[in-house]
Amino acid sequence: MEIICVGNELLIGKVVNTNASWLGKRATSLGINVKRINVCADNVEEMAEVFREVIARKPNFIVSTGGLGPTFDDKTLQGVAAALGVKVSVNAEALRMVKERYTEYARKRNVPEGDLTPARLKMATLPEGTTPVTNPIGTAPGVRVDVEGTVLFVLPGVPIEMEAIFEASIAPLLRVASGDMRFYEKSVFADNIFESYLAPMIDVVMKANPFVYIKSHVKREEGRPHIELHFSTSDKPAEHPEVKVEKAAAELSALIAKAGGKLYASSPGALDVP
Repeated sequence: MEIICVGNELLIGKVVNTNASWLGKRATSLGINVKRINVCADNVEEMAEVFREVIARKPNFIVSTGGLGPTFDDKTLQGVAAALGVKVSVNAEALRMVKERYTEYARKRNVPEGDLTPARLKMATLPEGTTPVTNPIGTAPGVRVDVEGTVLFVLPGVPIEMEAIFEASIAPLLRVASGDMRFYEKSVFADNIFESYLAPMIDVVMKANPFVYIKSHVKREEGRPHIELHFSTSDKPAEHPEVKVEKAAAELSALIAKAGGKLYASSPGALDVP
């Protein structure tokens, strides 16, 4: 799976890209391997180039976020259309979704429904040959595209809307695609030892446990070395991935303790080391 996040605000650092973080974590929890996260500006040509490049790599799934709203800079669907070599036009099903949402808003607020302005019609204007996806929370529908063996979902950038569409329409597909694969992780924290001393220990443990990935994250607390060691693996439950992770964590913990490091579990309290 690859992720594409669209928005100038992401590139200039105005907005932290929480969508990418959430999607990466959620897809991984479903047993899906996320290969790349791509970020591009609100520019049709640049978006089209990114979508073409990602589609050409033929991932099973692509999820993009951002650029589906009514304002001038919401151009993602134009970028997708350019990448696919198709035109955009008002989609009848998407138009129905937008109309229903504004009718609902008007009823809840006890105000006139209002006309389908060009800005509202814009949210129902999709690349030809694509399928609108229900947005359970917001106005702009998501979009599904099946192209060259890849399933592409184009989602709004508003986190609560993106997450709702993902859970309703994408997560079930990812569960099926991953089969019985599950993600398992564990963190151990070490004090009084520098990352440069840990590096060869990590190498030894990863060679002995080739299915477990170990990543060190340096954190500083009160001017002393404080490091998180994150252990993870993906496997079928029948293969007991939790046992593999626990074994690797115990082996590395023993090496750290032998070198004089102080170990903690993810919650306060020293970790028992054999």
